[in-house]
Amino acid sequence: MPDSTFTHQAEEDLRNNDIQIWLNGQIVHKDDAKVSVYDSGFMLGDGVWEGMRLYNGTWAFLDEHMDRLFEAAKAIDLDIGMDRAALIQALKDTQTANGMTTDAHARLMVTRGVKTRPFQHPALSQQGPTITIIMEHSRPSIPRPIRLATVPHIRGLPMTQDPKLNSHSKLNCILACIAAEKAGADEALMLDVHGFVNTTNACNFFIVRKGEVWTSTGDYCMNGITRRKVIQICRDLGVPVFEKNYSLVDTYGADEAFLTGSFGAQTPVSEIDGRDIGDGQLGPVTARIREAYQKMVGAA
Repeated sequence: MPDSTFTHQAEEDLRNNDIQIWLNGQIVHKDDAKVSVYDSGFMLGDGVWEGMRLYNGTWAFLDEHMDRLFEAAKAIDLDIGMDRAALIQALKDTQTANGMTTDAHARLMVTRGVKTRPFQHPALSQQGPTITIIMEHSRPSIPRPIRLATVPHIRGLPMTQDPKLNSHSKLNCILACIAAEKAGADEALMLDVHGFVNTTNACNFFIVRKGEVWTSTGDYCMNGITRRKVIQICRDLGVPVFEKNYSLVDTYGADEAFLTGSFGAQTPVSEIDGRDIGDGQLGPVTARIREAYQKMVGAA
């Protein structure tokens, strides 16, 4: 099998051996951050989360991440039990406890909490939510462009599990990733229910054709904040950008392709289903978008 990489690959950082975790109002060493086996997140994947990135002392797009978290919690009828100001303070307290100023990644997770019995009914979660913030020193180290393979797993309909939710229930995406790795790729390219190109198992997906940037309609993909920023950047730069249905045939003929996400920002794609995309390297349109994004988040 070819050498494997993935979109959340980071440099090794020994400081992460002793990071401090925020857990239900306390900051504790990672070795002491314990969650009950009765927790609804562990037991059922019942929860929502946000991934955020620290650039030069500022959490990028923090208000939008908080908006998305509270909207998701409302959608699954989960009372977070803290207002956004308190959650932001918890994030900053965790940052201070770890002495982080830049190149850090936070995963803020909220579950329905500890259950009285090991069954799914939400009324069995009676102790209030479990809230934790995992924060790591994290500098992306993706050694080469990503190889994708199309998989049979799709992004489903909103009446099953809305793909816009940042849910703890990620099994569909994990199975897609496994299928891609079995096919010799790094990550999975997933279609929507109509067979149009949608997203990958971990990131949103874009192609570039003849100077135009294309991404999915957004109906079946993750509600990506970085995705929205890339669309905004294209419009600001005067680059034609379209949210539209397009096929694998369109994708194979792309000049460039890239992934978006809070961790890797814009990650180039070299190959899809064994077909080279462009020259297999970071393309000029992607590079231009990446430069504008770095300025937007203060990382330039």
